[in-house]
Amino acid sequence: MSAEPNRGIRLNKFLASCDVGSRRGCEEFIRTGRVEINGDIVTDLSRRVLPDDHVKFDGKLLQKKTPLTLALNKPVKYLCTRDDPQGRKTIYDLIPKKFSGLHYIGRLDYQSSGLIMMTNCGELTEHLSHPRFHVEKEYVVHLDRPFDSVETQKLLDGIHLSEGLAKAESLNFETRRRLRMVLTQGYNRQIRRMFSKLGYKVKRLERVRIGSLVLPGLSTGDYQILNHAQIESARTSTLAS
Repeated sequence: MSAEPNRGIRLNKFLASCDVGSRRGCEEFIRTGRVEINGDIVTDLSRRVLPDDHVKFDGKLLQKKTPLTLALNKPVKYLCTRDDPQGRKTIYDLIPKKFSGLHYIGRLDYQSSGLIMMTNCGELTEHLSHPRFHVEKEYVVHLDRPFDSVETQKLLDGIHLSEGLAKAESLNFETRRRLRMVLTQGYNRQIRRMFSKLGYKVKRLERVRIGSLVLPGLSTGDYQILNHAQIESARTSTLAS
C-alpha cells in the first residue's frame, strides 16, 4: 500500500539524505528497481517514506544521516582528495576523523587556497556544483605581470578549452596584477588555463565566495560548521546586497 500523499518525505529526497546520490540520480535508481520499501521494490517516483518504513538500496538498509556541512579555509599544498598515492597532505588531514565521511563541493587545485564546503548532503552538492544552477564562485587572482584591460572582454566572451567555452561572469580590478573573477562553471584549473591562453601566469589563487557565502573569518587550515542560514546563503546565485 502506498503512503498517504501528504505524509512522510519523497523517496528521492530520502535517498539523497542517505548520501545515495543527487535527487535526480536517485530517481533513476528508483526507476530501475534498485530501491525497496518494507521488502517491496518501488518504482513509483511519487512514493513517500514514512518514519517507520525500512528502505533498502541494492539490498542495504538505509538510515537518514544528520545533515552536516562545514566551510574549510584550504591552504596551498593540500589536495582535494581522500588519499594521495604520493603521500601529500589532503583536506581530510585538516578535519576530525569523525567528519571523514563528508565529501567536498568543488575542488581547488594543489596550489590554490580558500573556501571549500564539505557536506554529507548529495542534493546540496549537486545544487552548488552543476552549472545549470548558476551559483557564483568568486576568486582573487594574482598574476605574474600587469593585466592588459583590453583583454578583459576575451575572458567575458569565453576562452576555448578542451571541455568547452570557459567564461568569466565578471572581472574587477583591485590592481592590474590583482583581480576578482566570478565563475559559474567549474572546469579543471579553469582560471589558470584561461589566463595562460592569454599569456599570463596565475601566481596565487584564492576562492573567497560561494553564492552569497563569503569565506568566514577562519585562519588558514581551520574549519567551521555552518548553520542553516549560512548553507542557504551558499545556494543563492549572487552576492546579497
